[in-house]
Amino acid sequence: MKLDDVRRLTGPSLLLPGPGAVGDAALPDDRAALAVGVWRKEARRLLDAVGWCDEVTAVRPFEGGASLALSAPLDALYAATDLLEASWQTTLTVLDGKASPDNEATVAALRAAIAAEGNPRLLALAAAAEARGVSFLEGDGAVSLGLGNGVRLWPDDDLPDAAATDFTGCSDIPHVLVSGTNGKSTTVRLAAAIGAAAGKTVGLSSSDWVRVGGEIVAEGDFSGPGGARQALRDPRAELAVLEVARGGLMRRGLALTRADACLITNVAADHLGDYGIKTVEDLTAAKLLLARAVKPGGRLILNADDPRLVAAGMACGGDIAWFSLQPAGGWLPAWADAGGSACFIADDSFVLAEGGGREVVLPVGDFPAALGGRARHNLANALGAIALAAALRLPPDAMAKGLAGFSGTPQENPGRGNIVDLGGATALIDFAHNPHGLAALLEMASGLEAKRRLVILGQAGDRRDEDIRELVQTLWRWRPDRVIVKEMLSVLRGREAGVVPAIIAAELARLGAPAHAVGQADSELEAVRQALRWAEAGDLLVLLLHAERKAVLALLESLQTRGWSPGEPID
Repeated sequence: MKLDDVRRLTGPSLLLPGPGAVGDAALPDDRAALAVGVWRKEARRLLDAVGWCDEVTAVRPFEGGASLALSAPLDALYAATDLLEASWQTTLTVLDGKASPDNEATVAALRAAIAAEGNPRLLALAAAAEARGVSFLEGDGAVSLGLGNGVRLWPDDDLPDAAATDFTGCSDIPHVLVSGTNGKSTTVRLAAAIGAAAGKTVGLSSSDWVRVGGEIVAEGDFSGPGGARQALRDPRAELAVLEVARGGLMRRGLALTRADACLITNVAADHLGDYGIKTVEDLTAAKLLLARAVKPGGRLILNADDPRLVAAGMACGGDIAWFSLQPAGGWLPAWADAGGSACFIADDSFVLAEGGGREVVLPVGDFPAALGGRARHNLANALGAIALAAALRLPPDAMAKGLAGFSGTPQENPGRGNIVDLGGATALIDFAHNPHGLAALLEMASGLEAKRRLVILGQAGDRRDEDIRELVQTLWRWRPDRVIVKEMLSVLRGREAGVVPAIIAAELARLGAPAHAVGQADSELEAVRQALRWAEAGDLLVLLLHAERKAVLALLESLQTRGWSPGEPID
């Protein structure tokens, strides 16, 4: 039995309504209930001993263990992780049949840590934000009240006396959060394009960059709290659209609790096994944390084509909007006719239903990223973006302009359904990395003309073996002419090199893929080079990029620039 990944929770989480500490305990099934019971007693004893009598403990069981959490003051979260670990150590002692150890030295050390970490000015600023109804953000060496063009920002080591500070002009900007298994980044960018079409300077955080207006201010995966803070603290921002990944939610909890709208694109198997999230039902609960971030009068937006989200949404209170690719059957038309908010496709057009009325936003054929309707996942992403825009009270003409101007190029939406012509061969570039996303991509690819079809395939090392095999099964149902299995050394994530490619190759062989149709590459870039050397005019190359996308896109751009055609040298 061990306690792993003890971490601070800076906001509401699956276990707590506010800040605290959490860790994931591996527990044998036959001792789990006993261990949890002992831990609750030991944690309670330490909480009371350090003076945290009003703080609480919480437990979330999962197969093979449980997440253990305790609440704590915002200015003592590192000390809270120490207390959690100390309570676990005394729990192990008791489970070994020994008496609970004397806590005097432990309590003294914890009290000292709490005193050293304590920050009354931080707490006073948080209280000031609450009193004024504005957002409070702490992290990255700074504390801020308000957002965007209404932000006030101070370094951690020079916080003001809240009682003596003039907060005139401190305010929030409208902001929305987007989570889900697939489609998050594209939905965020579509919503930002609509905001820009409405004349707003939009702050955007995503898995590729933080952008304010037309300027990319930071590149990399900024789909966690740090990216949100960068976008929201930029004084140019008048509106913000923020991607919220599962990892950030589970590591730190919600960074924001006053959002105008929160959207969940869909929920499907991905990253199962991390943070005690063992099932898709667990993952659904994690994604639905966003419901807690919706401010009074705000809106939760859900995918009506996802049965789990429908079931969960029906149990949620507040204002809910739905979007669907299939509104003709079921309950959504009645929902819209009764005055509910909904977005759907009717007569080959995007339609927004609000207050019992319906308005055509844009014909599907005028949305370039839909590829004439073949890219159904982008139709869903556009519907979600329309619903976000409606929640922000952006006008329909801005929705139409933003969607019509979004082409989905590698520069605009890198790695999300980009189509590149290479002298008669076609490259389809995408980030699809789970069965749900890959199935949607291959459905779109089936509508593209192709003499032969090739796919490069790999996976990060933190996926379960069965999830990797399911990804291969999804691919092989498409029956490509060639598969190149790639190694990705930068995302081994605890695996040895060669293990993931071996799982993929073995599953392809089990499914009946002929040996001559399967190749191996020791990197993503080399896999793309092999694909280009194989290509002939009329072929479709599906390039699933995860580790070296920037280098691959640069290579393809250079080939286009010089007018490369299949059969010619790459270098």
